[in-house]
Amino acid sequence: MYAELNARSEFREAFARQRQVILALMLRNIRTRFFGHGLGYLIAIAWPLAHTLIVIVLFSLNGRMAPVGESTMLFIATGAVPFQVQAYLSTFMMMSILTTRPLLAFPEVKVMDVLLASIVQEILSSCAVVLILIGIGTAFGENLMPRDIEQAASAYGAAILLGVGVGFFNGTLALAIPIWAMIFALIRILLWMASGTIFLPDNLPEPYRTMQSYNPIAQSIEWMRAAYYDGVGAGFLDRAYVLEFAVGAIFMSLLVERLTRGHLLALR
Repeated sequence: MYAELNARSEFREAFARQRQVILALMLRNIRTRFFGHGLGYLIAIAWPLAHTLIVIVLFSLNGRMAPVGESTMLFIATGAVPFQVQAYLSTFMMMSILTTRPLLAFPEVKVMDVLLASIVQEILSSCAVVLILIGIGTAFGENLMPRDIEQAASAYGAAILLGVGVGFFNGTLALAIPIWAMIFALIRILLWMASGTIFLPDNLPEPYRTMQSYNPIAQSIEWMRAAYYDGVGAGFLDRAYVLEFAVGAIFMSLLVERLTRGHLLALR
């Protein structure tokens, strides 16, 4: 009985200690990401929001119509939100590893703590961006609420899971190859243009349509749009593929990190 109580007490203490470490890492990220001041973190929210609004404005100025529906703002938003949530998660999970690398010298700070702190922080930031975008849409008379809110929430969750999976991979790889951060930044630009944020992958001619079906980001975007537009992605969308890819990426990344942990930490 005493041994069981002691084990529970040790577990609670360990959990509280890890929670404090994660909170400290989050506060550090907030203060150091932009300008060395906590208010600079507002840019982390304004940046993806500005990206979305700029694309909407460019579409409107060029007179381009959305390929589905009547609202250009809604079409761009349904592509930008799932893309950005996974892109920012996968990017800043990696960047947090690089910027907090010296802290890994402390025994209390683990690679997993750094990644978990980044995950929580980026999810909260993304939710703030979505709420602000809905508010802006309402102010301009645009209804950005989905016709199927459960489907939209599932698509958003799948995009988060996908971002976490790629983020774990990026974080592990960046520990061994720091230049990977620059390489992935270029890849992210290409993915923005090629993953269906401003077009419907389902409308592409073959064989490009089949090639896009293997892109989990394009699938997550179609999943989100299926919650807004009836019939979108009917012959293209594979929800199980997005989840399988994300879970597989998380599993493989954690396995590689565990097998190479001593070597990666020795590189610091």
